[in-house]
Amino acid sequence: MLKTVKSKIQAAAVKAKNVLANPSGDQMTGWLIVVLIVVVVGAIFMTLYQGSITQIWNSIVSKITGLLS
Repeated sequence: MLKTVKSKIQAAAVKAKNVLANPSGDQMTGWLIVVLIVVVVGAIFMTLYQGSITQIWNSIVSKITGLLS
């Protein structure tokens, strides 16, 4: 599953690069595609690793509050 997601992300990045490299294309559309790809990848990442991210964040917060106490 992870390999499939990785290959889809790479394919989308190649398509975005081709759109941005096309001199006759609209630059605003190219940047919109890049932003949308970043948002989608971020959403997938957060969905897959939300528990780990929360655990790491809570650990960081507890260490900082421990140092400040």
